[in-house]
Amino acid sequence: MRFTRTSKALGIVAIAALALTGCGAGGGSNDGASESAGDPNKVITAYSNEPQNPLLPANTGEVYGARAVELLFEGLRTYDPNGKPVNSLAESIESSDSQNWTIKVKQGTKFTNGEPITAKTFVDSWNFAANSKNLQQNGFFFESIEGYAEVSAVTTEKSADGKTTTTPAPTAETMTGLAATDDSTITVKLAQPEADWSLRLGYIAFAPLPSAALKDPKAFGENPIGNGPYKMEKEGAWVHDQSISLVKNADYSGPRAAKNGGVTFKFYTDPGPAYTDLQSDNLDVTDVLPSNALKTYVSDFPDRNATKAVATNSTLNIPGYNPNFQGEAGKLRRQALSYAINREEIAKVVFNGTRTPAKAFAPPVIDGFKEGLKGSEVLKFDAAKAKDLWAQAEKIQPYDNSKPLQIASNTDGGNKEWIDAVTNGFKNNLGIQAEIQPFAKFAEVLNLRKSQQLPGLTRSGWQGDYPSLYNFLGPVWATGAPSNYEKYSNPEFDKLLQEGLASKTPDEANAKFNQAQEVLFEDLPGLPLWDQARPIVWSNNVVKAETGWNGGIRYFDITAK
Repeated sequence: MRFTRTSKALGIVAIAALALTGCGAGGGSNDGASESAGDPNKVITAYSNEPQNPLLPANTGEVYGARAVELLFEGLRTYDPNGKPVNSLAESIESSDSQNWTIKVKQGTKFTNGEPITAKTFVDSWNFAANSKNLQQNGFFFESIEGYAEVSAVTTEKSADGKTTTTPAPTAETMTGLAATDDSTITVKLAQPEADWSLRLGYIAFAPLPSAALKDPKAFGENPIGNGPYKMEKEGAWVHDQSISLVKNADYSGPRAAKNGGVTFKFYTDPGPAYTDLQSDNLDVTDVLPSNALKTYVSDFPDRNATKAVATNSTLNIPGYNPNFQGEAGKLRRQALSYAINREEIAKVVFNGTRTPAKAFAPPVIDGFKEGLKGSEVLKFDAAKAKDLWAQAEKIQPYDNSKPLQIASNTDGGNKEWIDAVTNGFKNNLGIQAEIQPFAKFAEVLNLRKSQQLPGLTRSGWQGDYPSLYNFLGPVWATGAPSNYEKYSNPEFDKLLQEGLASKTPDEANAKFNQAQEVLFEDLPGLPLWDQARPIVWSNNVVKAETGWNGGIRYFDITAK
């Protein structure tokens, strides 16, 4: 994000070194954050919105659900503010060949219902997540483990209108490469060597689940029982469309110990009222600001704001099932749309410098980022080029302009203003009508995308799950990936990703991942828009707040006055 880089995610070799030596164990109560005096029992209130799905780690793929899930559960690892992996429930993570891994699990930890957490707990949880019949959105993250293909198998059918439907069809119940050899030992065999595989283990999809979750995941997701720094305040603490209330887990002893008494996530459908609540100290922290506040938040909260470049970006996705954007004409129109967007002006005027124009499909704070990739010239604003490409497409196949081109988006995140700027660019430079398709809840947009019922385009974005260039490509654009809602598929792209994962050095891996990005620039299933610096503000009730490497607020580190 083209301000001063304050931190840099670790590359593959560095991560592998940590894994092979079993290093990275937490040495403090809060990943090294400085201590501040305050009230350790006061509950913090924070901005959020209604989660898309029940609160299970492997079925949470959007930011609002993740805010709660990441505080309720703890896995083998977590990440410090700079993206460095820190062992939590793992005593050690070792491999001599990057394909066969041995994980030692700390003994004596329990879920908040008293159920012990053992190596078998992790094995059962991961098999549950990967099995296609359990419909866990993030099962894809277990793709590297031998036997994943059998447990994740589905049958695919295309309807007459080109929409794809999938049906679970696993041919095995468990992954052959995963076993618990005793209460404290997990053995993992990958389908191929992957030097940075252990870096994934801090992502929430790899968290353990109690037996109740495996028996009735839907009911469990409404009142989850975890092992993280917080627990649900009580049964029914998730009041749909209103709030989720968490309280400190007194039995937690990991590296993310809570400095406050709890976190209540208050749901807003408009950032304006939330900002007003924060100014009057009726809300304690937010990372979602109304667009007009991007110019004033520093003066409005002179000693109560922070901004840093983070591993988060935004795209404008183009469904492959939209006939206007199919074939050769569709390819030209995708390019035309991209050239018609004045990213630099929008980043400056609408976002007041808290965004920088995208240069690739991954943000610059991620190790391996490369500017000037083949095809990335489409990210430059060029009105004349846009008009010419659109005219070429018209000669091949006329555009259906019977109704405006819509961009689906939640309105709570200050999205309307930049979408209005983008649609005006389409009108002025391409001569087509375009408008926002507004939704109060982000979950509604995701459900529309998942059902492949978008009438036009959709805003999208990615907040890093773990600090890796692959993480901004595989889960979003690989065939069958959990967040590939528009069902993009290109065998060459998938092949380059797998070759990158199997590389022995970070340079080799990132070279393959950057080649994969060039395939994306050729196809343009989505248009990279901008990378983010994440501004946050907090109330007079709070000593200090900060974001982590990927822009997520470190709620457990917030101290109340």
